[in-house]
Amino acid sequence: SQEMGVLSQAMYGARELAMTRMEEEADQLGADGIVGVRLDIGRYEWGENLAEFIAIGTAVKHREGVLHRAPSGRPFTSDLSGQDFWTLLNTGYRPVGMVMGSCVYHVAHQGMLQAMKQAGRNVEMPNFTQALYEARELAMERMQKEAEELQAQGIVGVQLQEKSHGWGSHIIEFFAVGTAVIPSEGGHAIPPPSPVLSLNDR
Repeated sequence: SQEMGVLSQAMYGARELAMTRMEEEADQLGADGIVGVRLDIGRYEWGENLAEFIAIGTAVKHREGVLHRAPSGRPFTSDLSGQDFWTLLNTGYRPVGMVMGSCVYHVAHQGMLQAMKQAGRNVEMPNFTQALYEARELAMERMQKEAEELQAQGIVGVQLQEKSHGWGSHIIEFFAVGTAVIPSEGGHAIPPPSPVLSLNDR
């Protein structure tokens, strides 16, 4: 069992390119950031070995003109929903960017002798256990490294996805994604719970 480095890099690079183009659109709109970001992968009959990477989100801008962009000067990205984003701001934190990590791993087949010994029994398959653990750790470590590069104090809304993307059951991608956050300038405190979230200015 081992990582398939070329595939890992290809999956990460394609998502990064889709994110960059989405950020460019938000920048043209004068937005401070993008919330509710979704990263989808589409496949089509006319391209069996091709995949389309799509990044979709909602561009937002501070109504008082306070700049809340990422340290790079570009709009921040966040996979938090509108409600979770509002809650994050009200606790005194703000997003600096979406962070992610990808690892495509090939899980070795069991040997014939081992498979025969385990036939008809409920037993652990250690090669799968170890491979899945290592792939998951690599994806999480890469996501954490991105957060450290942004000098974030934490990652919220973390999701860990496991998919084969049609490669077969022995090739699995672990994809970790979340929103890196830093404290707002005004400090942070947890406000009392609110039963109502207004969707307008009144």
